[in-house]
Amino acid sequence: MISTEAWVLHAGPAQASSEEPVPGELVREEFTFPDLAENEVLVEPLFGSWEANMGHALERTPVDVCRQRGEDRMVIGNFAAVRVVRPGRAVTRVREGDLCLTQAFARTDEHGYVKLVHAYDAPGTIGVLARQTKIGEHLLLPLPENSRYTPQQWAASYGRYWTAWDNWRVTYACWMSQVRRNPAELDPRPLVFGWGGGVAVAELELAQRDGFVAAMASSSPKRLAEIEAKGMIPVDRRTFPDLDHDEGKFASDPEYRRRYQQSERVFLRTIQELSGRRGAAVIIDNIGRPVYRATLRALGRQGVLTTVGWKHGMRLETARANECIKRHIHVHTHACRFSDIEEILEFQEESGWMVELGDQRVYQFDEIPELARDYASGNLDSYFPLFQINVQ
Repeated sequence: MISTEAWVLHAGPAQASSEEPVPGELVREEFTFPDLAENEVLVEPLFGSWEANMGHALERTPVDVCRQRGEDRMVIGNFAAVRVVRPGRAVTRVREGDLCLTQAFARTDEHGYVKLVHAYDAPGTIGVLARQTKIGEHLLLPLPENSRYTPQQWAASYGRYWTAWDNWRVTYACWMSQVRRNPAELDPRPLVFGWGGGVAVAELELAQRDGFVAAMASSSPKRLAEIEAKGMIPVDRRTFPDLDHDEGKFASDPEYRRRYQQSERVFLRTIQELSGRRGAAVIIDNIGRPVYRATLRALGRQGVLTTVGWKHGMRLETARANECIKRHIHVHTHACRFSDIEEILEFQEESGWMVELGDQRVYQFDEIPELARDYASGNLDSYFPLFQINVQ
């Protein structure tokens, strides 16, 4: 057996319903797991990225993943730059001391798309919020030798950037299937607008490379400046502060309805101005319910609404007739194909499509619960929250 210090998530109350879950907390304690199988590798996490699924695990939405896995406790955390401590007897791809990126593809379908996620809903898997953990050899990707990027940059970016790469590949193909024109040759150039965080930022960078005008909303002055520095159009979320749609309140509360409608008008006017009154060609929506109604209204004809997840609200209602008449395509993806990861890594290394960390905060091992709270409350100074487990 192997014992290590870890931040551990325990199963929630058995009687808690999925409609009213009891949120979990991370507990710092000893975590013990079986010794290596011959194709497994013992690693020390160095730098990791806080991902949305980690927040879902703590919120226990949509499920209590501990109970789904049939386990009393687990260690979460999917993406990190790690150092190999000890390979199993049959391991050939990595050696002691190698720096690698962990992958989350615990189980895939026949096309290589993930079905069960390592350190989330895949039973028996152990995440990176631990001083040491183990992982299958096939889920370790060695970092490029003499990479121009630091392990911190790889750790902070790759989960989000690789998800963005896959989603944009599908989204762009869907848009081209109807328009069949190079966006750079159109006048005005079509608009791609983003709601969300790091995935949306990375995807908008790809949209720019393909000839689209890119814009993104934020209420943070620092983030608005970062968006502008990337050549995108910053949209100040504070100009439509009540764009938070709730169907029940909209029907029963006249004052709420008035404030919502005013914010929605401002938002729609902004999109019309940015798009030459054509509506957005693509809207990346990784938020969900609060902005869904306004997003559909802002989407132009032959537009694509695309998402890789949700922050608020899993179930949404759509007027199918409107979507058909406007020829809207809805895209839903999750992560990328396992077989694509080396191609994406090579593209990042060669093209410069990579996050710049600047002077952003790196949360230390002792501060992991604080990071979880800051992520849940939106109190972060970066779209790419980064933590450190061990010294590099």
